[in-house]
Amino acid sequence: MKSPGMKTSHPTILFITEEEISPGTLVKQITLPSTGAVVFFSGIVRETSAKNEGRITKALSYEVYQPMAEEKIHQIEKEMREKWPEVEGIAIVQRVGTMEAGTTTTIVACSSAHRDSGVFEAARYGIDRLKEIVPVWKKEISPEGDTWVEGHYHPRPGE
Repeated sequence: MKSPGMKTSHPTILFITEEEISPGTLVKQITLPSTGAVVFFSGIVRETSAKNEGRITKALSYEVYQPMAEEKIHQIEKEMREKWPEVEGIAIVQRVGTMEAGTTTTIVACSSAHRDSGVFEAARYGIDRLKEIVPVWKKEISPEGDTWVEGHYHPRPGE
């Protein structure tokens, strides 16, 4: 993984952490003097799960297969840069461990010179792709008991 503080001509911040994520720090790390737009997605633990008919969620527990997850996050960043070459900075951060409602779990942020450069689309693609191919497992912890949340993605050859 590229270190959280590393700057390049195209700043790239990619990591998996058990620590709290600082949105402001990530925005600063992907902002260049030429940056005029930053699009930021933040996934947050919600207390009420729509999938489980309003069941109260005390916490979510995320587990990850680290080597493959890191590889897939790098793959997503590469795909984003190929599709949106005007995007300057990219941050993709996945938190693991157990987190209470209201806690940030995932951040995907993109920066560019202008809002019309694909920065919105790149950020959306980043979170959708992360949910699709990064091996992260989520367990809902509620007063009624714990439930593993199943995703809809089934890997295809080459992914």
